[in-house]
Amino acid sequence: MKRFSRPNRNQPPGRPGLVFAAILANALSLLVSPAGAAPIQPASLPAKEKLELYLLLGQSNMAGRGQLADEDQTPHPRVLVFTRQNQWEPAVEPITHDKPALLGVGPGLAFGKAMARKKPGATIGLVPCALGGTPLRRWQRGGDLYSNAVHRARRAMRDGTLAGILWHQGESDAGAATNASSYGARLGQMVQDLRAELGAPGLPFVAGQIGEFLYDRGPDRSPYAREVNAAIARLPRAVPGTGCARSKGLKDKGDQLHFDAASQRELGRRYAAVLLRLQAKAPPARATP
Repeated sequence: MKRFSRPNRNQPPGRPGLVFAAILANALSLLVSPAGAAPIQPASLPAKEKLELYLLLGQSNMAGRGQLADEDQTPHPRVLVFTRQNQWEPAVEPITHDKPALLGVGPGLAFGKAMARKKPGATIGLVPCALGGTPLRRWQRGGDLYSNAVHRARRAMRDGTLAGILWHQGESDAGAATNASSYGARLGQMVQDLRAELGAPGLPFVAGQIGEFLYDRGPDRSPYAREVNAAIARLPRAVPGTGCARSKGLKDKGDQLHFDAASQRELGRRYAAVLLRLQAKAPPARATP
């Protein structure tokens, strides 16, 4: 797949080496493209201030486990994803590649498409960092996933402007009373640490609730799911510039753990609605790497 880049207007045309490189790159794109799929065409990034970056943090429901459909394979011309190779590509599901055997639909692409529809002058850049099965402690300052998210954000910010963070996590913390009771305070501190680290004090942050279907998993599986969701719902009152994307009415895919694909798309649209409200109250902070 080809990297998105701004055109180099100083590059002289017609150089044989460049022609050979273009031919080679096209051949490689055919090798890595899925069978029957057209190779991804190159495109230019917009001006830095027009590329709005959104970090996607959390565990498996942010990474995505819903069943893929044609609409998930249809890119939007102004929705890009920042790959693990630090390249920009058209965003199609799965946009997160945390666990190859489990990949599926998450909320990120639907979020990006909803934001692009509401912002015709902007290109939406998704920066996925989610990893399935991870507890909040690994996302707190000093944790490995916190450090990775900061690193990827700074790298992506060379090309665009950081405009928000989406968070979906809590299933791994719903099994122990100590984790659930401290969840709100720890999440709030994480938000403040990320904002400070990235130089964006008022950066909009939206946390999504875990599925209400976890309430019925039984006392030995997710006994504190309600407490985690209550903490997420309280976040906007505790930390300015944050919001909550509710999970009410969303369905699981049959495992009482992961949202099905339709619910993931709806959750992505809910994230977008909350994020847009936060941005309307205060323009998104424009952090620099």
